[in-house]
Amino acid sequence: MSDRGHTPQPVVRLHVAEDGQGQRLDRWLAAQFPEHSRSTLQRWIKDGAVAVDGLPARAGRRLMAGEAIAITLPDAPVAADLRAEAIPLEILYEDADILVINKPAGMVVHPAPGHSGGTLVNAVLHHCPDLAGIGGERRPGIVHRLDKDTSGVMAVAKHERALRHLQAQFKARQVQKEYLALVEGRLAPQEGRIAAPLGRHPVDRKQQAVIAAGSAGGTRSREAVTDYHVEAVFTAPVHNDQGIGHFSLVRAHPITGRTHQIRVHLAWRGHPIVGDPLYGLRHQRLAAPRLFLHAARLRLRLPGSGELREFQAPLAPDLQTVLDRLLREA
Repeated sequence: MSDRGHTPQPVVRLHVAEDGQGQRLDRWLAAQFPEHSRSTLQRWIKDGAVAVDGLPARAGRRLMAGEAIAITLPDAPVAADLRAEAIPLEILYEDADILVINKPAGMVVHPAPGHSGGTLVNAVLHHCPDLAGIGGERRPGIVHRLDKDTSGVMAVAKHERALRHLQAQFKARQVQKEYLALVEGRLAPQEGRIAAPLGRHPVDRKQQAVIAAGSAGGTRSREAVTDYHVEAVFTAPVHNDQGIGHFSLVRAHPITGRTHQIRVHLAWRGHPIVGDPLYGLRHQRLAAPRLFLHAARLRLRLPGSGELREFQAPLAPDLQTVLDRLLREA
């Protein structure tokens, strides 16, 4: 077995803050390393790469504030399989630390089973051939994700220091995100907050669902909060049906960053996003090419200078066509 020339593996040292008191180790790690899957982090723990106060620990160990966590970052075997691909990127901003792009709909963020190529990661590796990567591996630092069918602004860290800087901002909820969504019906009141904890759906494991805290059945939930503002309400003929329907254009601001958060929260309120194949209506009432969800704005501090910057991506052309049709029919 190669030891890569006896190069020591990097060790990340962290301390558990007050808000980590009582959390499971694997869940706490997931918040610190959002670019890694829960199964990957659990494998690190099982392999002895994670120590709590100097001792190996189990994934289910409950943490205490002030405990020292040392993570010996393992070699990432998937990194060797990553390949650079000449996929065009719409770059909104770039410096030595960060790349901000307008992700098109249909692009998966990182390679996964069934998506070995054609991803944002493959495109970024081609754009930045000298990418430092994380833990010495040649791969970009994915700080946050957009679903495959969601378009809009995404930030990617170019090296480990930038990644940690951005992760800290996301964890402290200092990053402001704004999405545009077209939903079924008249969403009321015009402004509001949806605070409903989310967890994995107890039946369909591909979905998330609103799960009350302390629910039975072993399904855990996490705090999830979305603020919203109704930008406009449209009245239009209902697709393949009689009569007319109402549709609301919503600006959504996720305060937390849970999987499918905006989609689940709006559907839970009875206003699913138009074109959503997972949480939307079985028979769509408005013809749309895809999920009408777009990451329109991202506000954060640059890792290098600390300057507060805001990045915006115009509504994707396919969604703009839907909106223009509604405006004509209004």
